[in-house]
Amino acid sequence: MLIDSHCHLDADEFDRDREAVVARARDGGVTMMVLPAVHVDGFAKCAAIAHACGGAYALGIHPLWLDRAADEHLERLRAAARSALADPRFVAIGEIGIDLYEPRVDLARQERFFAEQLKLARELALPVIVHVRRSADLLLKHLRRIEVPSGIVHAFNAPAHLAQPFVERGLRLGFGGAMTYDRSLRIRRFAATVPDSAWVIETDAPDIPPQWLRQPGGGALRNEPGELPRIAQAMAQLRGCTLAAIAGQNRSNACAALPRLAPLLEPMP
Repeated sequence: MLIDSHCHLDADEFDRDREAVVARARDGGVTMMVLPAVHVDGFAKCAAIAHACGGAYALGIHPLWLDRAADEHLERLRAAARSALADPRFVAIGEIGIDLYEPRVDLARQERFFAEQLKLARELALPVIVHVRRSADLLLKHLRRIEVPSGIVHAFNAPAHLAQPFVERGLRLGFGGAMTYDRSLRIRRFAATVPDSAWVIETDAPDIPPQWLRQPGGGALRNEPGELPRIAQAMAQLRGCTLAAIAGQNRSNACAALPRLAPLLEPMP
């Protein structure tokens, strides 16, 4: 019974065969998928797909979508999140964050949108699902100022010494496909040693494909939630434990990070 704590099943890449993708994931033991929205025009689609697949969803404006976002989209997010509070499958504000890898988005605007979305999460007492690329220090600056109940720092790739400040604020650290790369030594070492209560696993499908989907020449096959069992097994090998132990700890950690998730889960056998 595995939880994919971060996948974009609503992405256009899955439009042609989404039902088959979900079936493959469930056949592999993935019983819950959390779908973070990335822009306001996708909120309804994200929620509908989460309902259709028995999953959960979050609503937010991703930093790499800000060149297509207007200031009034923050009010649209506020209205959508307030309305969604009545929906048990709505579990967080996200995907939000700051991205310093891509130069095309204005940093000041990224910080303002991130701060405003943190304020919304605080106002509604909701967790956050956070995007981080070369931006851990800036994220922490805002999280220290605008406290939120809990959440997940998705695809955590910052230096290990920056992990504890996130964990102290109730956020878990997401590990996925990058953990399976032979050359990702820092991420692999950290995945092996991070405290039991501090992590969750994810696919970020269709993005961050694991090692076995990468192709010669730099390409990759599409990532899917159905790859999560092999990602979980990679985590188990790094941590020297069983797949069952990883599944159980992941469930506990995901529910601590996203408390509205717990009532949606199938009972433990």
